[in-house]
Amino acid sequence: MDELRFDGRVALVTGAGGGLGRQHALLLAARGAAVVVNDLGSPTMGGQDHDPGPAELVVEEIRAAGGTAIANSNSVAARDGAEAMVAAALAEFGGLDILINNAGIIRNRTFLNIGEYEFEPILDVHVKGTFFVTRPAYEHMKAAGYGRIVNTSSGSGLFGSFGQSAYAAAKAAIYGFTRTLALEGAKYQIG
Repeated sequence: MDELRFDGRVALVTGAGGGLGRQHALLLAARGAAVVVNDLGSPTMGGQDHDPGPAELVVEEIRAAGGTAIANSNSVAARDGAEAMVAAALAEFGGLDILINNAGIIRNRTFLNIGEYEFEPILDVHVKGTFFVTRPAYEHMKAAGYGRIVNTSSGSGLFGSFGQSAYAAAKAAIYGFTRTLALEGAKYQIG
């Protein structure tokens, strides 16, 4: 079987400064895609801080391997940040073919111990972030007649997980959003 290639394609990967997002970015670049590596750069899983370093390190790694990438440290949880990262892909590479919504934060608390001030940021990053980034990307993909969108969900969203009511709720929302997006995007060649 031939290797799946992405030559000439442009990808945006959120939460790509480490973990699964980093692996997505590295693989896409190794297979020919130009990649926008987005990461807020918070050194904690709570997302309280901002550091462009993690995204820049992944970009350096991609370039050292002969790939093409730029770093972006906008927050997915802010509409203007999401729009800016899509605009960066269009300005730098002239298009956007692939979007991987992977950014996320977690605050493990049992239901009776989590407050609204901890619940809302989880929804902001996971749910609103997925929506905010997808909207301008989808509009571009619709006009171009092609696009691929991958949203990171979790077994927590499908089956529940002790101490993760906020995270599970957010990941379940992403699952439903993804299923609906696939149905609506089919007629535009967005899958």
